[in-house]
Amino acid sequence: MVEPNSTPGPSTPRLSAGVIPYRSAPDGACEIFWVRRSESLRFMGGWHAFPGGRLSDTDGAVPAAGSVDGSDAYARSGRPAAHTACALRELFEETGILAVSGRLPSVGQVREARDQLLADALDFGAWLRSHELALDASRLRFAGRWVTPPLSPVRFDATFFLLEWERDEVGQPTVIPGELESGEWIRADEALLRWDEGDVLLAQPTLETIRVLGEHGPDGRNLLWRSQSHEPNSPHSIEFRPGIRVIPLEARTLPPATHTNAMLVGSSELVAIDPGSPLPEAQRRLAEIVREEAQRTGGRLCGIWLTHHHEDHVGGVEALRRQFDVPVWAHASTAARLAESGLRIDRRFEGGELVTLAGSPPLRLRVLHTPGHASGHLCFFEERTLTLLCGDMLSGYGTVVINPPDGSMVEYLESLERLAGLGARVILPSHGTMMRDARKALTAARKHRLWREDRVFGAWQAGQREPAAMLDAVYDEINPRARELAVRQVIAHLERLAAVGRIPPLPAELRMQLGRG
Repeated sequence: MVEPNSTPGPSTPRLSAGVIPYRSAPDGACEIFWVRRSESLRFMGGWHAFPGGRLSDTDGAVPAAGSVDGSDAYARSGRPAAHTACALRELFEETGILAVSGRLPSVGQVREARDQLLADALDFGAWLRSHELALDASRLRFAGRWVTPPLSPVRFDATFFLLEWERDEVGQPTVIPGELESGEWIRADEALLRWDEGDVLLAQPTLETIRVLGEHGPDGRNLLWRSQSHEPNSPHSIEFRPGIRVIPLEARTLPPATHTNAMLVGSSELVAIDPGSPLPEAQRRLAEIVREEAQRTGGRLCGIWLTHHHEDHVGGVEALRRQFDVPVWAHASTAARLAESGLRIDRRFEGGELVTLAGSPPLRLRVLHTPGHASGHLCFFEERTLTLLCGDMLSGYGTVVINPPDGSMVEYLESLERLAGLGARVILPSHGTMMRDARKALTAARKHRLWREDRVFGAWQAGQREPAAMLDAVYDEINPRARELAVRQVIAHLERLAAVGRIPPLPAELRMQLGRG
């Protein structure tokens, strides 16, 4: 659950296109050219990717010749021709590769055009026409279409193409530092090894493409088409970290979020975390993903783990338990609360346990009791890849709700502080996409809470005593439908202010509102 004063939910996917430049290594292995995005970028800063970007309004007017190899599959994907122009424009802008039909201008003219394009000061189509050039779409091989699942406010409907670029071709790829930090040719199998060791971050389309190219070469691209055979917006899994898959499922959560991330962790031994959707179709698809992964790894599902008891995290527990006949694990406090609704917890976590899931390599998950959002809230820290599965400690959609009496702002801030000292690299939350720089994200969340608390304290000092009357001073603006939840946040902050001695002990009527007598 997230605070009401937050950004809109998942957006309509933005049309985009990308190119995977490839060539043969001396031993015949496939090499790819990938780029590293600048650390300063708000979206996927520091990730490795392929050259590409959003369609522009002018891409449809750029002169192009030839047709894409695999045009039948390309047409079935529903992509208009402007995607090829976008892909080749972005390729030139980001790497300097200019795939055209016609006689190339001088090296200096090409370099100047690229500089102007990077500065957003060039009409690319007009420049091509002035040199009697056309983009050569026949150099492209259709490599699939990917739609970002609704786990992020920033989503893309991306079409990818392969482009063979030999070692002796004019205009070898280079990266001009800016939005991109670097670029390099690398063997596909080496790229996978770096990802498996946790050294690089890859989006699912990039990861799956490298896997196919490493094992089958460019002729295996039909495997990519098949991997995207389900409807683009149906639930599917994203392997953000080795052996850790995120499956966004539509759930009864608070807006602006619409989905809760179920997670599938492990290989030989698998556990499912927070199957939260009550919808039969989402439950069916989750079970299908579990079976697919178990078949791929030769493993089996051996348990369901819960971060906490809220409806949007447990709505599909019984359906998954029936399908696979596995035990459900949770904290004792979570078990007590779910017993009231008839949901049985088979085994209990206390916090501090280290669970090793067999596989190649094995995953080591430290169970952490992190009360605050809920008294029985758990996080799971994978110690090999330093990945924190944080449940509702953080959210990609605004700020987490702290709702007394089960929620406690005192405990929540203490839990955030402990997690910040854990040494995690990345965070996978239950709502939203992966967060890079775990310590920074956790520290920022705690800082935001203390900033909000100072506003509550200011309202108290100004003589206000009713939480509802403090809202205008505490929030810059608030949706009228969310006022009740906002009042609960103010009450949680007042309890902490009293606990740390900044205000006197709360009067009886406020303690009653807290639910603490």
